Amino acid sequence: MHRRHREKLVQRQQQLLLRSAELRVALTRQAQVLKAPLSVVDQLRSGVQWLGRHPAWPMAALGLLSLARPRRLLRWIPPLMGGVQLLLLLRRGLGSHPHRKP
Repeated sequence: MHRRHREKLVQRQQQLLLRSAELRVALTRQAQVLKAPLSVVDQLRSGVQWLGRHPAWPMAALGLLSLARPRRLLRWIPPLMGGVQLLLLLRRGLGSHPHRKP
């Protein structure tokens, strides 16, 4: 009786291991769909971090734009301010994340 029970347990373990391997393969295949969008998000995040470390470049671009086309700059001020406010809001929200290092 014990031997038969042990054989059933070993067989069940093998079935579970096989199923686990199948699920890992399926998950890997499904995760490939997310690879491209997550890559874009990583690039955007890197760009935002770069801008945060080098604020002089966007300011210089705005300065040149204000000299070359002041009316165009006036048209862009409201959306730019909205973007700055969104960035500050996101930064504040990310700063309060419990897993984020200070």
